[in-house]
Amino acid sequence: MNFKQTYHKRKSIILIIAGMILALLLVYPYNKAVQYTSTNEYCFSCHVHDHAEESWRLSAHVNNSSGTMANCVDCHLPPKGHGYIWAKAKHGAKDIYGYLLKDHDKINWEAKRTIEKADQYTYESSCLNCHPNLFPATLSDEGVDSHLYYEHNQEELSCLNCHMHTGHYKKGFEHAQNMAFSDIETEEGERYTSAARIDTFANYTEYIPGSSVSFKMAAIPGGEFLLGSPKKEPLRKENEGPQVKVKLDPFFIAVTEVSWNEFLAWFNATTSEGRMEDGHQAEVDAFSGATPPWGAPDQGWGKGLRPAITMTHHAATEYCRWLSHVTGKKYRLPTEAEWEYAARGGTTGPYFFEGSPRDFTTSTLWNRLFGADTTTITANIIYKENSGLKTQLPSSVRANPFGLKNMLGNVAEFCLDWYAPNSYEQYQGLISNPTGPASGKEHVIRGGSFLSDAMDTRSASRAQTQTKNWLKTDPQIPKSIWWYSDATHVGFRVVCEPDSGLVMKR
Repeated sequence: MNFKQTYHKRKSIILIIAGMILALLLVYPYNKAVQYTSTNEYCFSCHVHDHAEESWRLSAHVNNSSGTMANCVDCHLPPKGHGYIWAKAKHGAKDIYGYLLKDHDKINWEAKRTIEKADQYTYESSCLNCHPNLFPATLSDEGVDSHLYYEHNQEELSCLNCHMHTGHYKKGFEHAQNMAFSDIETEEGERYTSAARIDTFANYTEYIPGSSVSFKMAAIPGGEFLLGSPKKEPLRKENEGPQVKVKLDPFFIAVTEVSWNEFLAWFNATTSEGRMEDGHQAEVDAFSGATPPWGAPDQGWGKGLRPAITMTHHAATEYCRWLSHVTGKKYRLPTEAEWEYAARGGTTGPYFFEGSPRDFTTSTLWNRLFGADTTTITANIIYKENSGLKTQLPSSVRANPFGLKNMLGNVAEFCLDWYAPNSYEQYQGLISNPTGPASGKEHVIRGGSFLSDAMDTRSASRAQTQTKNWLKTDPQIPKSIWWYSDATHVGFRVVCEPDSGLVMKR
């Protein structure tokens, strides 16, 4: 080997060694940086909102009998080798942006504690990486049923559907039967011994016998109106037409949506425990009561006068049947026509107040970028933009021309009718007291909710129950007929049919 060859060989060896040293010098700090930015302390230095660290320390991922601990990155990043570094860079950039440029005090952190939000920052692969055995020996029968259901529906479900608050504890949200849910948030008062007596067709206050709960009913005069929306109404949908001329008899309707106080009066009266006092037990024994719910149907927002939610259409119907029995009147859910007539209050526009849904909606790019004057709509409707993504008290909005509150927004409301997208096509000419299709699989819901965009809170907007989707995470087999496990935005209000002998005047 000549000198030139020896020189090139030594040069190559030196370059290789230098490259290895340089690589080590680069990899070492890189690994150190990755390790440091993966610690809980580093995560909490950016995630400064109130509940993040405290709720984690109270959760089953820290506060458990085994002594093991799941760290932030164990849930909020995928396992290493499954896009770990990319996810870390992506979420890290977003976190730093939010930390530096957003006002933390103006962010509604509680509203972000939803499955939809959590799904964006929690990885199913990480859950299964730590919990590869879904059927441990300690698993309850309900847990076995739930995990079997999950295995057969993994395209639709995630671990979060049932274990949303496992990593960040929230009081009352254990995935178990809530035996104490029926406590009524109301001051102790005298229990009513009889229902309201009405002799004339006028507004009245109903009293639920055996309880201290009452609610107001409004007398709605009969009349004619156009059911549905005209083709030129902004942001209308095809299931809102064709418009139909409808004639309705007079009826009474609740001024507000059925509250938790009202609904729990039925729940307590018809379950095996907590029967009505003062001799009413014998009267209600014939009514089957709802089973205790799983978790917290009120979502921790409070009960009392807030609208009751998460009950099924069947439960709402049974409530009306029981209320009819204890009051001696004819209570039921409103028909779709009655509901829209009452919601409009004699008006013919998209809402019972002035304004176009095109001006209020956030579905258009212009309004998303530049905003809109929502002063009018927020004074009248609880919807996505002013609800804080939860139900609100009826006192927070104005009444419509019939004196009714939350016909639009707050919670969507069950109607008596079966749903069909072309329901109105069956009607010809002037129709008296329509009740919708003779049969169906789902029922009509109306009014939009605290989750809805402005276009879905119009008087003519229609939707339907979604029984299968709203029972995805119910762990029971068969599924509950009383409680939806995955629908927090639907409630109802009641209608009362006037007796024929009433003096018809307001």
